[in-house]
This record gives sequence, C-alpha cells and structure tokens, in this order.
Amino acid sequence: MIFRDIWLDIKAVQERDPAARSALEVFLLYQGVHALIWHRFAHWFYKHHMLFIARLISQIARFFTLIEIHPGAQLGRGILIDHGCGVVIGETTIVGDNCTIYQGVTLGGGRRNPEGQAPSHLGQQRHRGSRSQDPGFL
Repeated sequence: MIFRDIWLDIKAVQERDPAARSALEVFLLYQGVHALIWHRFAHWFYKHHMLFIARLISQIARFFTLIEIHPGAQLGRGILIDHGCGVVIGETTIVGDNCTIYQGVTLGGGRRNPEGQAPSHLGQQRHRGSRSQDPGFL
C-alpha cells in the first residue's frame, strides 16, 4: 500500500511537471516526493499509535525537505508538491487524490468542528497556489 502510493506520487509528478524527465530523477531529486515518502511512513506509525516515532520521522523530513507534514494529516494518492519550500500541512488536514500544492501553502491548523469534520479539506484534483493559506474549511 505505502509503496503503491509512493509510485503514484512519482507518476503524478511525471504527468504534471514538464521539467520531470524520468521516474528515477523524480524519486532521487524532488523534495516534494521525499516529503511524501517520509509522510507515508510517519502516517503508518501515527495510525498504529506510535506517536513519538511518527513525530520524529516528520521532524527529520521537515529538516531535510523544508516541507512540514503532520503525521496525522490524511493525504490521498498522486499528490504533487511543486517547489515545496514552506509548505505546511496540519494534523486535521485531508487532501484528496491527484492534488497539486505549490510553495508556501498552509493547510490546516484549526480544530475539528462539532460534527467531526476536518477544518481543511482539499478535495480531489484541486490546486492550491503559492503562498495561499487555508486554516478553515474549503
């Protein structure tokens, strides 16, 4: 499951970024893909209630990629984080499949509403532009 999601993220970059030449290049050189790979493993630990390990992995990923994704964030498949420096995705965020997120975007940061819905929910096949912030509902 994790490896299939990683492969779909790599393919998404190849499809939507004209500068991407090969899957190997994307895997080795794209910081957005690196952040998503780290997140997929951190999220597994988070779901299995190993919260310290999950947070440790997310902090290591943030140090190396400059992209902060909370391990509790729910990310779909085929996500492209393009020029991702400064991207922050909070714990309560839900990002659908095939979404594109550009540099400096902040998603989440709020609490769930009384109905239990996440305050930041990016639907399927959406784009969030550079420096946009979404602490609430979309």
